[in-house]
Amino acid sequence: MSSPLIGQRSFPKITEQGLEDLQRRIGVKIGATAEPWCYEATRDNIRHYAHGIGDDNPLWCDPEYAAKTSHGTIIALPSFLYSTSRIVSGYVGGLPGVHAMWSGSNWTWHQHAKRNDVISTEAYLKDLVEHDTRFAGKAIQQTYHVDFFNQTGDKLAEADTWCFRTERDHAREKGTKYIEVQEKGVVPYSDEELKEAYKLYANEEVRGANTRYWDDVQEGDELPVLFKGPMTVTGFIAYAQGWGGLYIRANKLAWQLIDAHPGVGIKNRFGVPDVPERVHWEEEFALEVGAPGAYDYGPERSSWLMHQMTNWMGDEGFLRQADCKIRRHNPAGDMLFIRAKVTKKYKEGDRHLVAIAQEAHNQNNELSVLGSCIVQLPARG
Repeated sequence: MSSPLIGQRSFPKITEQGLEDLQRRIGVKIGATAEPWCYEATRDNIRHYAHGIGDDNPLWCDPEYAAKTSHGTIIALPSFLYSTSRIVSGYVGGLPGVHAMWSGSNWTWHQHAKRNDVISTEAYLKDLVEHDTRFAGKAIQQTYHVDFFNQTGDKLAEADTWCFRTERDHAREKGTKYIEVQEKGVVPYSDEELKEAYKLYANEEVRGANTRYWDDVQEGDELPVLFKGPMTVTGFIAYAQGWGGLYIRANKLAWQLIDAHPGVGIKNRFGVPDVPERVHWEEEFALEVGAPGAYDYGPERSSWLMHQMTNWMGDEGFLRQADCKIRRHNPAGDMLFIRAKVTKKYKEGDRHLVAIAQEAHNQNNELSVLGSCIVQLPARG
């Protein structure tokens, strides 16, 4: 059932004044913002994040297993760093009341975050680019740069991530991207369709201690398909438990947030101001912003691409770089099939590297996300 508010209220627009105010922030180091979900890479924080993306790799989750590896302890999965910075996860400034959709990232890692590392970050607004989109017409790509450090000041990683700022009214009333989805409606899966998809879960391989050597990889090799879904609101909440979300607060803390930042509070059907992040669990509000329904988180999908890499590369591999470009929403009900292929095998100094291209499509073969990675592997001898 659609919300009685749909079509009855309007949202703030992208204005020239708002863009000028944002332009002045480019390159300026960002001071204190909302505190991160995780300050430390504790055993529980790492495990909660891993389980939030459906990753049961014992290198992140089992201290006894990890102690027997060359790492000597649990390490954090690469995507765990999303939980240590609100900025890298989509906490944007400026253009109050204009919707923000996390849409992509470009990561480089320098070393692992290990159990009990204390993580700090530095961030700044890097760029603003105007686009014309099928989803919402005029949109602003707002890119941030974030650096990550451990307690001794060593840089663990750096990332550029971007959100698209879109006008909710335009997306709802004039956007053309999801017309077919809305017309088709919900088509339930048969037991046979689910059984076939779940075979991918049953056969999912975590390479682990079975070392993958650079010498044994060939250009053109295809990686095992990684399956995610079918998407449910329960799954989106499971990710928020590990990641922390952007604005998820309760009671007094929720009031404090909205009292300090009124643009964050958008009234729900009870007339109560609530956060825009509820597009991930509240169908009626997702429809108001032009989405096809409650949908997954952007950093969640980026983390799934990295999950495919860590499954494949094993305990001795190291994910050096990863790009993610989101192409459409994954609403509840969608399945996602992540496919990947080795595109290049090369050396860089004493590093033995493999470049990999990724594509993920939903059950209707619609492109959901593009990715690319560089993985460092051990060489024989």
